[in-house]
Amino acid sequence: MGEIIDGKRISAQIKEEIRIRAIEFEKSHGRKIGLAVIKVGEDPASAIYVRNKVKACEACNIASFAYYFDANITQDKLVEMICILNDDKRVDGILVQLPLPQGIDERAVLSRILPEKDADGFHIVNAGKLFLGEYTPSVACTPRGIIELIKSTGVEIAGKHAVVIGRSNIVGKPVAMLLLANNATVTVCHSRTRNLADITRTADILVAAVGKKKFVKADMVKRGAIVIDVGMNRDDEGLFGDVDFDTVKDVASHITPVPGGVGPMTIAMLLKNTVDGAFNE
Repeated sequence: MGEIIDGKRISAQIKEEIRIRAIEFEKSHGRKIGLAVIKVGEDPASAIYVRNKVKACEACNIASFAYYFDANITQDKLVEMICILNDDKRVDGILVQLPLPQGIDERAVLSRILPEKDADGFHIVNAGKLFLGEYTPSVACTPRGIIELIKSTGVEIAGKHAVVIGRSNIVGKPVAMLLLANNATVTVCHSRTRNLADITRTADILVAAVGKKKFVKADMVKRGAIVIDVGMNRDDEGLFGDVDFDTVKDVASHITPVPGGVGPMTIAMLLKNTVDGAFNE
């Protein structure tokens, strides 16, 4: 059986480092580092995510400013709030919880956040700099967490063949860029990829971000591979990843569970982006 990559433990270590840095910042600047979180509408999952982020801020000596709006807020009003937060000296990072209600252009809203206050790493400037290899304090949180999880295994990324299943702007594309930055040879697969299993079986590092319950089976995985499961698929039976954990764990050398793998790292990296941004001012 492969070694379980404990995202909870690793994220706790990172949060402790963040807490120490946040205390240092408060001592030297006379204020706490601040993260503003905007939630629009009543999506239950979003409410849980925002609540968890606020709690994580408190535990890490980071001030949180939460703003809740009805789903019928106009895009102009939402942008107006972001502009206010851009000018707020107490705020070092801004997060708009996605998804936004239908009728609001997510890209247009996110583009109004100052790149240096982009806690999620989704701003087109920060995404573009990642593509060019010019790293900013704001890197997409889940991909940044994935790299930390891979490094925690002690396996060298350089020279390995990494296969990413999924090409989203949130996970697939940025994690491919980060793997390239760490000198892996990267293949990105997606819904139009032919002979997918033939490709995934060549991966030393396999990142599954496809959004389909138990999509990756044991016969799709190279023996000894590191398997990172980004999936969060919830149904009546519970929460499941994109990887068929019970079978793949016997093939992989290291594997992340769901829950308790990538998920905890995302919030830790959100806080790390905010703290890095504050010290970079």
